[in-house]
Amino acid sequence: MNKEWKVKEKDEEKISEMVKEYNISPILADCLIKRNIVQENDIRKFLSPTRNDFYNSFLMPDMEKAVNRILTAIKNNEKTIIYGDYDVDGITSITVLKNFLKDRNFNVDYYIPNRLEEGYGLNNNAIKKIADNGYTLMITVDCGITAIEEVNYAKSLGIDTIVTDHHEPIEELPNAIGVVDAKRKDSIYPFRELAGVGVTFKFIQAISKKMNLKEEEYLKYLDIVCIGTISDIVPLVDENRVIAKLGLMLVKQTKNIGLKTLIASIGYKEINSTAVSFGIAPRVNASGRMGEAEEALKLFLTSDSKEAQNITHKLNQYNQERQETEKKIFDEAREIIEKEEEKNFIIVGKEGWHHGVIGIVASKVTEMYFKPSILVCFEGEEAKGSGRSIPGFDLHEALVNCSTYLEKFGGHSMAIGLSFKKKNFEKIKKQLQDYVQEVDISGIIPIIELESEVSLKGISIEDVKSIYKLEPFGEANKMPIFLFKNLKIDSIRSLSEGKHLKLTLKSDKYIINAIGFNIGKLVNEYVIGDKVEIAGVLEINEFNGMENIQINIKDIRKALQ
Repeated sequence: MNKEWKVKEKDEEKISEMVKEYNISPILADCLIKRNIVQENDIRKFLSPTRNDFYNSFLMPDMEKAVNRILTAIKNNEKTIIYGDYDVDGITSITVLKNFLKDRNFNVDYYIPNRLEEGYGLNNNAIKKIADNGYTLMITVDCGITAIEEVNYAKSLGIDTIVTDHHEPIEELPNAIGVVDAKRKDSIYPFRELAGVGVTFKFIQAISKKMNLKEEEYLKYLDIVCIGTISDIVPLVDENRVIAKLGLMLVKQTKNIGLKTLIASIGYKEINSTAVSFGIAPRVNASGRMGEAEEALKLFLTSDSKEAQNITHKLNQYNQERQETEKKIFDEAREIIEKEEEKNFIIVGKEGWHHGVIGIVASKVTEMYFKPSILVCFEGEEAKGSGRSIPGFDLHEALVNCSTYLEKFGGHSMAIGLSFKKKNFEKIKKQLQDYVQEVDISGIIPIIELESEVSLKGISIEDVKSIYKLEPFGEANKMPIFLFKNLKIDSIRSLSEGKHLKLTLKSDKYIINAIGFNIGKLVNEYVIGDKVEIAGVLEINEFNGMENIQINIKDIRKALQ
């Protein structure tokens, strides 16, 4: 697949100024400039944030009302329940709020809807159960902002609701005691991109201030808040970066027995944003995807090491089951796709596909073909789908324009969920494919954003290490990818039965090792002596006590003659 490489412009004068003024490496200065982090306080906050960089929680809409209501509940020992979501963000949100309130000698219960049977968010059947069990206060975490009907129903049953959420509100807000969401139109909060657990953290911070507690009483939960924030793929900038940077320090020495046990099982040498995204998050999410979200919550709530080990074992099994299910669906989807003529917009469906997993598979299909895709699982007469898009095509808008036969749909430009009757599958498919034909996305190709061109001559181990001061990497703060030109292949081979590509590259008298994961098939397209250009990440490879610079290849092409 052809990809466009875009190299960002370099401001040599500004780089030189920052190097002198802040005593940082030129390569780090360049990365900061390109992230528009050039003022002294912004640089300090980005590289070395502190607890003083958190915003005032009471700037959040309705925070005062929400805090006053929970304080009343604590005082009266009112029967209270937390209603959350089944993903990592929801699980960590419940963990943080429940444990914080437990420390105040206020034991609250929780409710997590079953992903496979109830779906996301509040539902009236659950609320009826909550009312029947005598609860008079319900606090939502990571959900509730659009639950107008459900909050009214709760109110009719004698339940007050506090909504804490981070999703986009609709025109009408729920009729709750307080609706705490920085994305409200009337919000004056300085940052609107918190994860659900981030909003929960601001809630316990506000309660702590109102109760005159020490800062440690809410800061000690930053390990769990950090896990939820990184896992929810929110932009790791501003207050989210403060949460992630400080939180990762706590994760490394966490006192949460469940988290510590889970970390020990994932086998990562270093606990950073990568370990959270690819080691911890999939295991916690897998339990929700397989309809067992409560297991992940119990892991974070337990104080028993044996129970933590048993649950961790279960989560690893769920994750393995999820991976096997995902691979099976992916292989079956590819088989269907390859038989179809129209590939500008991919929409495929099959009986028996697991609707807790099809979203991940849709992401893989979109990545592979670089086309918007929707995967649909048929269950009797019903159909449920999950879709992913490519930059430059608004998938949600496509559904708005093709909603004739849809029963429900939601999401945003890059990811959607939908449901409809199975009999309408072909009609919906034709509508969407006709729409895509009309808007014409054939000219959209993948773009690799490159930080700058780097010469092997001008790079040192210290320079590479300085790049990692930009961690934690994630959404809106991607790992920098650099351009390397004028390289000659000195050696080339494949690893792991042809899965990966291993190269030695030469530029004048300088030699560097390069590794390309999952591109081993390219071993037959290049030979020793070929001149190539590489788009890659700079890494330090440690072996036998020696440190060497290595390029992690993201793309490779033959040099233009």
